[in-house]
Amino acid sequence: MKQYFITGLTAAILLTSCGSSSKENNAAINDKKAELEKLKGEKTQLDEKISAAEKALLKLDPSSANAQKPKLVAVQTLATAEFNHFIELQGKVESENISYISPRIGPAQVKGVFIKKGQFVKKGQLLLKLDDAIYKQNLAAAKQGLETIKTQLSYAKNIAKRQQNLWDQNIGTEVQLITAKNNVATLETQLRSAEENVKTVMEQLNTTNVYSDVTGVADEVNIRVGEIFQGATAQGPQIRIVNNSHLKVSGNIPENYLSNVSKGTAVNISIPDIGKNFNSNVSFVGASIDALSRGFVVEAALPSDAALRPNQIALLKIKDYTATNTLAIPLATLQNDDKGKFVMVAVKENGKLVARKRPVNIGFLSGEMLEIKTGLKTGDVLVTEGFQSLYEGQVITTQ
Repeated sequence: MKQYFITGLTAAILLTSCGSSSKENNAAINDKKAELEKLKGEKTQLDEKISAAEKALLKLDPSSANAQKPKLVAVQTLATAEFNHFIELQGKVESENISYISPRIGPAQVKGVFIKKGQFVKKGQLLLKLDDAIYKQNLAAAKQGLETIKTQLSYAKNIAKRQQNLWDQNIGTEVQLITAKNNVATLETQLRSAEENVKTVMEQLNTTNVYSDVTGVADEVNIRVGEIFQGATAQGPQIRIVNNSHLKVSGNIPENYLSNVSKGTAVNISIPDIGKNFNSNVSFVGASIDALSRGFVVEAALPSDAALRPNQIALLKIKDYTATNTLAIPLATLQNDDKGKFVMVAVKENGKLVARKRPVNIGFLSGEMLEIKTGLKTGDVLVTEGFQSLYEGQVITTQ
C-alpha cells in the first residue's frame, strides 16, 4: 500500500512539474515578445529625438553638419509602369483524347496480343485477337443455310416457269400456278433473311478483332494471351491509348478568386520536368465549388509538344489583376513601426542627401514587387539598400 502511494505521489509531482515548466515557457515567450515591442517603440522614439536634436544643433551650429559622416546607401528612382498580379498554383497535364479499349460484345479469351506498352498506334490498327471459334461455326452454318435456300429458290423458279408454260397452253390449273409463284416469293424472302444473317454473323466474327479507335501511344497494356479481355478490372483499364496531340492543363483555384478569373484570362504554364513555358488562356472555368477543397477547376489548352505527357506537374500563373501607370517597389524595402507601414526615401536638403520616412498604402504583391497605392510618386528616390538602420533626417550618400 505504501509502495502504491509513493508511485502515485511521484507521478503527480512529475505532472505538476511538466505543467509548471510549460506555463513558465509560455510566460517567458510572452515576456520576450512584450520586451521586443517595447524596445521597437523606444527605438522609434529615440530616432525621432535624435533627428530633432540634430535639426536643433544644425540651426545653432551650421558647421556641425560637416562633422556628420554620411551613411552609404543604394537608391532607385521610381517610375510608373504596368503592374500585374498572378494567382500561382500547381496543376497537372491532361489529355483531351484518351481511349479505354473494351470488347464490342462482351468478355472473351485473348488469342493474340499485337501491341506493347509505350508503342505508337494508329487509328484502326489491330491490337488484340479474341477467341472466334463459335463465331466461325455460326458463320459456316449460316453460309450453308444460305446455299441451301439458293438451291431451293432455283428449283422453285424452274417449277414456276414450267407451270407458267403449261398455263399458257391451257394445261393445268390456276391454283398450281399461284402456288408455284408463292413458293418462289417465300424462298426469296428467306434468301434475303439468310443473307442478313450471314452479315450479322460476319460482324460478330469481326468483333473478335480489337482495333484502336484513336491514334496515340499505348499508355497501358495489361493483358496477355489466355486471359479474359473485358476492358477494365479492379486494377484499372487493360488497354489505354493516349493521344498527346490535344493536351490541356488543369488546376484548382480558391473560391475567393472566382470573380477574378474567367474564360480567356491569360495564363503562363511552366512544366518544371522539361524546363518549358507556354503562354495560353483559360479555356474552361468550373461552374461549382468543390465542397472539400473550397476551390473551382480551371483548364487551359497546351500546344502539341513531344516532351509533354499526361499527369506531368504544371505550375500555373493566372493573371487576375492589372494596373497601368502605377508604382511598385521591392518588398524588402517595406518597413513597419507603431504608426504603420513606411519606406525610406532620399531627399535633397540644403545641398545634402538626407533620409526621410514616407508612410505608404500598399496593394497587391507580385513576386518580390509590391504595388504602392499612395505615399509615393514618380521621381521619388527610394532607398533600396542600407535602409534598415536609417533614422529620419540622417545624412546619406550613394558613393
